[in-house]
Amino acid sequence: MATTPTEAASSGTMPQLDFATFPNQIFWLIVTLVVIYLVLSRVALPRIAGILAERRGTIAGDLAAAQELKGRAVDAENAYQNALTRARAEAAKIIAATKADIQKDLDAAIAKADVQIAAKAAESEKAIAEIKAGAVDAVAEVARSTAGELVAALGGKADASAITAAVSARLKG
Repeated sequence: MATTPTEAASSGTMPQLDFATFPNQIFWLIVTLVVIYLVLSRVALPRIAGILAERRGTIAGDLAAAQELKGRAVDAENAYQNALTRARAEAAKIIAATKADIQKDLDAAIAKADVQIAAKAAESEKAIAEIKAGAVDAVAEVARSTAGELVAALGGKADASAITAAVSARLKG
């Protein structure tokens, strides 16, 4: 019961399901699959494989570059930390030297001030001793003149040597 496609179409059945056309359909199916296989294997898949290989190479190169840059960054950070440590140590040395210089200058200024204070204290003690001696003499003089005037006011005769001896005895204690 061989029917042609036009007869199958006019009879209301689907031509694809007509068993009479199966060998023809299978032949064209195989031809089509072989053409698709050849196009894919010779053209499309090599291009896709090349693109994937290029991408893998690019990614590997980028990862290697990133790793190298990371290493450089770590080296730069270590160099920065070392430089910072050296700078801090140098600053500490400068501070210590400056403190020592300032302390030396301060000690010298304090010693100079102590010498000046001692000299002024000696001068002041000398002046105080002179004032004290002058005050004792002035007190003795005032006491002698007052005693002489009191003796004269009380109607006695003022003997200068007796008044001087009495005032000296009283001043000695």
